[in-house]
Amino acid sequence: MHDLQGQKAVVIGGNRGLGLAMVESLVARGARVTVVARDEQRLKEVAKRLGVEIVRGDATDEALAKSVLGDVRPSLLLINAAAVPGLGSIHEQTWEEFSRCWSNDVKASFHWLQQALRLPLAKGSRVLLNSSGAAVNGSPLSGGYAGAKRMIWLMAQYASGVSKELGLGITVQALVPRQMIGETEHGRVAAELYAQRKGVSVGEFLAGFGAPLSPEQVGEHVATLLTDPKYDTGIAYAVKGDTGIVALDG
Repeated sequence: MHDLQGQKAVVIGGNRGLGLAMVESLVARGARVTVVARDEQRLKEVAKRLGVEIVRGDATDEALAKSVLGDVRPSLLLINAAAVPGLGSIHEQTWEEFSRCWSNDVKASFHWLQQALRLPLAKGSRVLLNSSGAAVNGSPLSGGYAGAKRMIWLMAQYASGVSKELGLGITVQALVPRQMIGETEHGRVAAELYAQRKGVSVGEFLAGFGAPLSPEQVGEHVATLLTDPKYDTGIAYAVKGDTGIVALDG
């Protein structure tokens, strides 16, 4: 799959932030995109601006995943489930806050990935799960977020193994942004909290990651991952403002 023109894509959480940037990048390359999200108003705005199909629903709903994938039969599935994590040190959070990303991000990724394998998607299809650099370094002020994102990364490995064992021909990969992205709602809130705890400005805190990484850059990196043959076989790829795309396998 080295040309996105005419490819059917389903993007989970594609109505805002990084998910929206991915949708914009796919549409710009001629893909036929269906966006799944909860916020009806944002979905309608995206549909009007980009001409995509939309499905309103809870991404953690197993029946929704089965229905959408069965109806659309995409060759591209981008899973960008992203709840706002509980913010604060571990002693300041409730269990509900601490486990929020497990109940949303991991659960949604599990159901959509499982349905992609069970259907299954056609040979040559690609599934990309959005993880986080927190899966590498931890994130002490965002509860169970880091563990949830590491689990999503591991799920990509597990599913890749299943695809090979069953001869499904589905490529499953994980995207790992290695820095906070201040232009997204979630990134800005987290950056403000970390900056406050460190006693620095938000700009100073974000500068510690090196060159900034915009949502648009992430969208372009995703398009590159999906179309450049050198990224066909790896499982986890980091993206960062000053290094671009870097393989994390091995």
